[in-house]
Amino acid sequence: MSDNTITITLPQLAKTIDHSLLHPTMTDAEILTGLKTARENNVATACVKPYAISLAKKELAGTDVLVCPVIGFPHGNSTVQIKVAEAIAAMEAGGAEIDMVLNIGKVLGNDWAYVTDEIRQINQAVMARGAILKVIFENEYLQEEHIIRLCQICTELQVAFVKTSTGYGFVKQGDGSYNYKGATVRHLKLMREMSGANVQIKAAGGIRTLDDLLHVMKLGVTRIGATATVAILQEARRRGIGEEPVKVEFRPMDDDGGVVGY
Repeated sequence: MSDNTITITLPQLAKTIDHSLLHPTMTDAEILTGLKTARENNVATACVKPYAISLAKKELAGTDVLVCPVIGFPHGNSTVQIKVAEAIAAMEAGGAEIDMVLNIGKVLGNDWAYVTDEIRQINQAVMARGAILKVIFENEYLQEEHIIRLCQICTELQVAFVKTSTGYGFVKQGDGSYNYKGATVRHLKLMREMSGANVQIKAAGGIRTLDDLLHVMKLGVTRIGATATVAILQEARRRGIGEEPVKVEFRPMDDDGGVVGY
């Protein structure tokens, strides 16, 4: 039987969270509210669209909450040159961490030379300016062999993070509807196993509860993308998680998403 417990503090939980402000309909007023949430909860970063970097930088001044812009978001189809330029502009505007969507079609076409060169160029540009790169795979579209190869490439190139999803990779089903699982236990286990020890894992899409977060942390995830930041941290406080380390039990997710027992 697996051990569904973890020892954790509230500050550690908060610093696993990239508070996501990426929905296409968000107004500046809503982004400001989200930045206030990021600031008040002292999360790791506020993850923002490129045009909002300067706003985020201003609102988070005086805190250790970093600004994390996205590039090539959400479908990864820009040219390599545009992605590099976008990353440089994002860092010059105040971005400290960059979340980049790779070229999914090139991955599915097994054009590994293109994929490797894209990641290399962007990672070099990011690292040269003192920032770190998270490479978004969009696992929903991929087979396990693609995920394995991407983990190997990112390890070889010394990328800081590999990330499961954008949160917007909806897949058309046979009935014409679209749905989305986001991060799954199965894929997170695979990514942790196939990535080097110095490559961290970010889970995004579907991490909505404290139990979800605790479970993926137990799998070796060190960062999540979340919109449910307030609910997660409120539940942590309710369950006695505070400034001092405490051992807590969590309800596990099944391998393909969803919390067992719910």
